[in-house]
Amino acid sequence: MSEANPLSVKSAQALVLARVARLAVETVALEAALGRVLAADVGANRNLPPCDVSAMDGFAVRSADLAPAPVALTIVEDIRAGDKPLKTLAAGQCARIMTGAPVPAGADAVIRVEDTRPLAGERVEIGRAVSAGNDIRPLGESMRSGQVVLTAGTEITPGVVAVLATVKCAQVPVYRRPRMAILATGDELEGLDEPLDPDKIPNSNSYALMAQAQALGIEPVLLGIARDNADELADYLRRGLSYDVLLVSGGSSVGVHDHVRPTLEALGVSMHFWRVEMRPGHPVAFGTTPTGIVFALPGNPVSSMVCFEQFVLPAVRQMMGNRRLFRRTLAARLAHPVRIRPGRTEFIRVVLAREGTKDDAATETPAYRAASTGNQSSGALLSMAQADGLLVVPAACGEMAAGYAATVLLLDGSAFQEQPGFAE
Repeated sequence: MSEANPLSVKSAQALVLARVARLAVETVALEAALGRVLAADVGANRNLPPCDVSAMDGFAVRSADLAPAPVALTIVEDIRAGDKPLKTLAAGQCARIMTGAPVPAGADAVIRVEDTRPLAGERVEIGRAVSAGNDIRPLGESMRSGQVVLTAGTEITPGVVAVLATVKCAQVPVYRRPRMAILATGDELEGLDEPLDPDKIPNSNSYALMAQAQALGIEPVLLGIARDNADELADYLRRGLSYDVLLVSGGSSVGVHDHVRPTLEALGVSMHFWRVEMRPGHPVAFGTTPTGIVFALPGNPVSSMVCFEQFVLPAVRQMMGNRRLFRRTLAARLAHPVRIRPGRTEFIRVVLAREGTKDDAATETPAYRAASTGNQSSGALLSMAQADGLLVVPAACGEMAAGYAATVLLLDGSAFQEQPGFAE
C-alpha cells in the first residue's frame, strides 16, 4: 500500500474483491427468498408439461385429414384441462380440446377454434390445413425430470420464485446476507434525535449509507456518532468490527484529529489502501480482519455515497453470492461540455433523457442525453438525490465536448452487470 501512489478505481475494486469471500449458506423459506442468491443447483422433479398438451382452445386433429381443407370432421370427445382422453382418433375424427388439455392418441395437431365452423350434429368444419405439431406443447417442453433448471449463483427474481415453486422447492439454499454496521465520526455532527444546532452538521451519512445497504436487501445497524476522541472511537470500532462489514464515515483523512486510521490499525485491522485516484471520494480506505471487512469512507456525504457505489456495493454483492457485481452502464450523449482536472477518474451526477424514439440496442447512436444535476460539490446532496446516474470521466481526459458519447453508471437500484464497464 502506497499513499504516494494511490490506486486507480479499477485496481482498488480488484483488490477489494480479491479479499472478499462468499458468506456461508443458509436455508430460507421460498416466501422469503426474493432477492437472495441460490447457493446450489436446483433440478426439475417432473416433466412439464407431463404429456403433449394443447396450446389453444380448439380441436385435436390428424393433420393428414386436413389436406383437402375445408373438411368436415366428426367430434368424438370433449377434453378439458385435467381430463384423460378416452378415445383414439381415427380417420375423419377430431376431439374438442381446451388449452392445457392432453392431446388424445391418434391426434398430431391442434386447430384453433377461430379456424373452424360448427355443423349440425357433432360435426365441425376445419377451414385450413396445418402441419403435424401445430399448437401442441410437447411433453417436457418447459422442463424435464432431472434437468438442472436453476444454477448456483442465480439471483432470485419473481420469475425464479415461480420456477422454484414449480419444482416444489419450499426451502431454498441461499448465501447469507452480511451483517453490517455503520459508524459516523466527528465532533461537528448533529444526530437525528438531537436538538437543532445551526453550528452543527446533520449526520446524513449514516442514513444515506443505510439506505444504500437496504437497497441491496441488508438491514444495517447504526452505531451512532463517535466523537473525535481516540478512546471513544476505539470503543465504537470494537463493536463495529464484530460485524461482517463495517462502514466508517469521516475521520479517514490526515488531519491531527483524524483518529480512524491509527485506531483501526491498533485494533488489528490490515489496511490495504487509503487513497484512490477518484473524485469525489479520494480519501477512501479498505481493510480486513480475519472475520470481516472495513471501509473508511470520506466525511463529505456525496463522496461517501459514490465510494459505496464503487467499492462497498460490489464487495457486498460478492459476499451474497451474486455474479453481477457492478452497476449497469450505458452510453449517453453529453448535453453540454464537461471539463475536469486530469489525474483522477471523475464521477459527475447527471440526469438522463431519451433522445428520439429509437432504442439504443438497435442503433450505434446513444438513445440518451446526459445533463449535469448542477452543483458537483461533494457536499451537495441535492444533486445526488436528483441523479439518474454517474457520468464517468476517465482520469486522462480533461475535457469532453457537447455531444460526446460518455459512459453513465445507472443508479436505479435494479440493473447490474459483470464488469465495471468504463474506461479510466
